[in-house]
Amino acid sequence: MTAIDPVANLSALIRCPSVTPAEGGALTALEAMLKPLGFTIDRVMATEEGTPDIENLYARLGTGGPHLMFAGHTDVVPVGDESAWTHGPFSADIAGGEMYGRGAVDMKGGIACFVAAVARHIENNGPPNGSISFLITGDEEGPAINGTTKLLEWAAARGERWDACLVGEPTNPDQLGDMVKIGRRGSLSGTIAVHGVQGHAAYPHLADSPVRGILSLTQALMDPPFDGGTDNFQPSNLEVTTIDVANKAVNVIPSKASASFNIRFNDTWDADSLKAEIIARLDRAAAESPLRPGRPPVRYDLTWSERPSHVFLTRNNALIASLSCAVEAVTGREPKLSTTGGTSDARFIKDYCPVVEFGLVGQTMHMVDERVAVADLETLTQIYETFISRWFGHAAD
Repeated sequence: MTAIDPVANLSALIRCPSVTPAEGGALTALEAMLKPLGFTIDRVMATEEGTPDIENLYARLGTGGPHLMFAGHTDVVPVGDESAWTHGPFSADIAGGEMYGRGAVDMKGGIACFVAAVARHIENNGPPNGSISFLITGDEEGPAINGTTKLLEWAAARGERWDACLVGEPTNPDQLGDMVKIGRRGSLSGTIAVHGVQGHAAYPHLADSPVRGILSLTQALMDPPFDGGTDNFQPSNLEVTTIDVANKAVNVIPSKASASFNIRFNDTWDADSLKAEIIARLDRAAAESPLRPGRPPVRYDLTWSERPSHVFLTRNNALIASLSCAVEAVTGREPKLSTTGGTSDARFIKDYCPVVEFGLVGQTMHMVDERVAVADLETLTQIYETFISRWFGHAAD
């Protein structure tokens, strides 16, 4: 079985220039690995007006339960300044014990290792006592509209059901065995626009500066803290990411100022309760901090970004224990169970089955010279193979 070697698998995937939204040959390469293992393959094209068409892949081995899904993405971010790369971003060159290439850790490497782990499991034990599927999107690094959500809906509509899912994102900060993700914070974004009156900077009594208002409103969003954290999550944190007045004249008071913000929130909140708290803070600040003494309250508009990501926590002991024990058995390290970091496609999968995340070390993801230690590819494959055996053993109990 050629798919038994994670290095060869990853080399084939990296050489496919699958920068979002291009398939770039990556799904074709993955299909060539999975078909000889007995997987049935579906290539699913998803479309939506105003967004790029995305090709996705769903593969399944087996027809009965229990059913384990592996989820991930073959699309990658742009390479940036290609001349700054030590090795070509799609070369898969190996130097100094590391393989170079865009997607090496995020996350073609995870896919390559899980394919190899399945191939080894079949070679050593025969087909699994149940089913294994791959749910692979080409839209994780893009708008995430025509990827995992559409593929899950398509699969569920034709009767697919899953008992657990492992997402192969690069979860380890320093070395393999550091961290398993068992949940994710929610994410909510919005933009505030404060309206003033344009005028000459030398005659402020004839104008109202919206800059004063935007500063008061953004300060109200950042202080006081939203909460002190919970047992499973760090404190919710709001960051103001832009403040803009689009004003090129230093002697003109602008008529409008805007600010964008993003908050990563824990299970103290849901999207609706958090929106209510943010509006209450803005209303108080607008009333208490007029643009000038004696003037009316600050006039502002608030626009929410679409589709907030919801906080979630996985509590499936069989899934978490199977993975944690596999990590410890191979590396000798007990992984930290974490909910830190940004969002991932696990936020969509959680609505269909319990989901955890574990993959490579993520230190070089999205960077020039993204790379992975060749030794880590073998170690991760061993972890995945051990996990597969342990999970099917637990799930069958």
